Amino acid sequence: MRAALLTRTEGPAAIEIADAPEPTADGPFGPQVLVDVHAVGISFPDLLLSRGEYQLKPDLPFVLGVDFAGLVRSAPDGAGVAAGDRVACVLPYGGAAEVVAVGADSVFPLPDGLSLEQGAAIPMNYLTAQFALADRAGLREGETVLVHGAAGGVGTASIQVAKGYGARTVAVVSSQAKAEVARRAGADETLLVDGFLAGVKELTGGTGVDVVVDVVGGDLMTDSLRSLAPQGRLLVVGFTGGSIPQVKVNRLLLNNIDVRGVGWGAYAMARPGFMRRQWEALLPMMDAGVVDPPIGETRPLEEIGAALQEMAERRTLGKTVLTLR
Repeated sequence: MRAALLTRTEGPAAIEIADAPEPTADGPFGPQVLVDVHAVGISFPDLLLSRGEYQLKPDLPFVLGVDFAGLVRSAPDGAGVAAGDRVACVLPYGGAAEVVAVGADSVFPLPDGLSLEQGAAIPMNYLTAQFALADRAGLREGETVLVHGAAGGVGTASIQVAKGYGARTVAVVSSQAKAEVARRAGADETLLVDGFLAGVKELTGGTGVDVVVDVVGGDLMTDSLRSLAPQGRLLVVGFTGGSIPQVKVNRLLLNNIDVRGVGWGAYAMARPGFMRRQWEALLPMMDAGVVDPPIGETRPLEEIGAALQEMAERRTLGKTVLTLR
């Protein structure tokens, strides 16, 4: 079978489309679900893995691919899915191949209203957003959520999940083209990153927002903290901007605000059944059309390196999806 194989951690250019042996349903942790993969979503961990910069360090060579969707070839009893079912799946890596063996906890039924390409755009981003907003932020209906990097995969997911929980959303982006992506994803308001603090104060009558979802990091941190209302929560989701900011904790004390880490993968994948419960929380949002992942580009698997390079250069709009069939 074809697979996107990394043989050396030298970045996107080092990825090869190579032949690999098909997996079997008998995995080291028990019977697995076998999935015929139709689409793979490009994710930021793929980029970090290709560089050897992710917290996981798989032995080389290994197959990339965090998010994917396809049809179940076979499933063990009690898996909750059966042969022929349309599913979305998530793994730390290994999904960018024509056939993948995956544990039942990481396989989710895909509603009929969503395509397989959209299914490949959902798992990591939307489960991260749901964990961030529901579990870490304790988001309440009627609150206001500001999203940095709002035109990217996690950003658009955060907008839609926040809307699903009844929040007002403010998207912060770096260009008008990205603002349009955020608006199409459902953002109530959009602001350019330059001077966003003044815009927040104007939109909220000087009060500030209740939650900031920050996937960018870097020098946005100080103004993000200043943009919070009393008892506001800043969620640290990632550092696509490249640098890890420092926090002066006196700001937290003076304004009664929080900075909370969001490490979804390590938390969710260590707790059997947790991701399935998250998916069940998202299903009503999918059925209502609130969760409707914006796909920026659809490309063949052979272009995975180019797609990841675009992500590295912050040129990706929405979620890039690779097709295998």
